[in-house]
Amino acid sequence: MKESAQSRAMFAVLAGIARPLMNILMAKKWEGTEKLPAGGFIAAPNHCTEIDPIVVGHMLYNMKRPPHFLAKSGLFRAPVLGSLLRATNQIPVERSTTGANRSLQAAQEVVDAGGAIIIYPEGTLTRDPDLWPMKGHTGAARLSIQTGAPVVPIAHWGAHEVFPRYAKRLYVFPRKTSRILVGDPVDLSAFQGRALDRATLVEATDIIMGAITELLATLRGEVPPAERWDPAAHNQSKHGRFQATEETGTNGADGQK
Repeated sequence: MKESAQSRAMFAVLAGIARPLMNILMAKKWEGTEKLPAGGFIAAPNHCTEIDPIVVGHMLYNMKRPPHFLAKSGLFRAPVLGSLLRATNQIPVERSTTGANRSLQAAQEVVDAGGAIIIYPEGTLTRDPDLWPMKGHTGAARLSIQTGAPVVPIAHWGAHEVFPRYAKRLYVFPRKTSRILVGDPVDLSAFQGRALDRATLVEATDIIMGAITELLATLRGEVPPAERWDPAAHNQSKHGRFQATEETGTNGADGQK
């Protein structure tokens, strides 16, 4: 899927609006951007606040890599937002098996054409009470093994201070810094030629999540939990917002302790 003249023009318009706003809202510190491959690749960031796509998209666009996201199909039905998503060749994700396969096929077309596809392996905002990456879904691993496209782990930290998880307003003052750390592509060569069964995909996904977590630990200067948060083990849904529980110690309204 090559960039059309329409999509390039729409990206330019959106960037002209979003970049000045992001520069006003937050200072930025981007490291490791030289590790972004020249050809098609899969970016796999952590996910801790609703403005993450703008943060990661800002960085990639500045690196002259127009970002293509796997986005919830419901967003494409919104009158204005849906039009913008379609105009910039974003990819709708449906929960059905058939819909998921269509999404991965469209994502493959992006990377085959040398583009950047962004997949959040967690599938939704992390349920971890301390905002560490939680157990991941297998889409990024599957796409990488099928296509040979590299998976580039990305960690970012600081945007959640401007817009906390499930918040209803921005916290602009004092000015915050959004930090991004791009890692080396994850080596999944050991999985080439293996059957794409669940065991293989879960193992590969765990490697990807480990790389993201390691980068985030570097940004935060903290030691991550020994065990990755698993929503199923805490009776939480895999998608959408979650409710406050005594076990998680979080508030379902804004996700803060």
